[in-house]
Amino acid sequence: MKQLTVVGLGPGGPQGLTAQAQEALGEADLICGYTGYIDLIREYYPDKELLSTPMTQEIARCRAALEAAGQGRRVAMVCSGDPGVYGMASPILELAEEFPQVEVEILPGVTAATSGAALLGAPLTHDFAVISLSDRLTPWELILKRLRLAAQGDFVLCLYNPVSKSRPDHLKIACDALLEVLPGDRLCGWARNIGRAGEETAQLLDEKGYCLRGGYHCAPLAHKKFGTLDTGAARISIGAFNNLAQAAGLASEIKKL
Repeated sequence: MKQLTVVGLGPGGPQGLTAQAQEALGEADLICGYTGYIDLIREYYPDKELLSTPMTQEIARCRAALEAAGQGRRVAMVCSGDPGVYGMASPILELAEEFPQVEVEILPGVTAATSGAALLGAPLTHDFAVISLSDRLTPWELILKRLRLAAQGDFVLCLYNPVSKSRPDHLKIACDALLEVLPGDRLCGWARNIGRAGEETAQLLDEKGYCLRGGYHCAPLAHKKFGTLDTGAARISIGAFNNLAQAAGLASEIKKL
């Protein structure tokens, strides 16, 4: 049986790859993916043939990968995080019905919710919900409904794709919707470029402005709008908010996280 392997790259750095992912990429003779994700692994697989397409070309990318697998190529389709969490597993499986000769294997990866949570401390130790603020595939009103209902359920919330150049106001609107239900002092944090160059997080802080990462007080935020904290493992930026009300106020100024 011919095979296509869908590989989750985790946060992005090579240290975030699972052993299964490393093995699959090592065995592949063709690696397909979004251009940004291919760039994350390009230097580690210099002898591999790489096929990349830009954003919004997901279906064409999946079809090309399936066609190559159908021709007998050993193909790996890569995406960041976990391929089943806002990743390429779903479109690959939908299109695979047109390629019955190709068996699809999906290899899990570390998604941003859990890798970001590890940087922030341990905010996901109980029930939580993951919601994307991108309305490319989901109507915005439905996203707002899900936010309000998750807030009513008092879930810890992980928001993916908070803002972009084409939707700079989504995070502000989302925070305002959450404030209809949640108290303004609900703790907040954010992370980007996890495990990559330019890694940044805004730390979860207590009422005195002390970082709660790792379960102990690391550094005060007093009199600092923006600052840095060197944890030894990574250089981390400390943002100008530590709760939902402050995040809502700052969100209108953020154009792209």
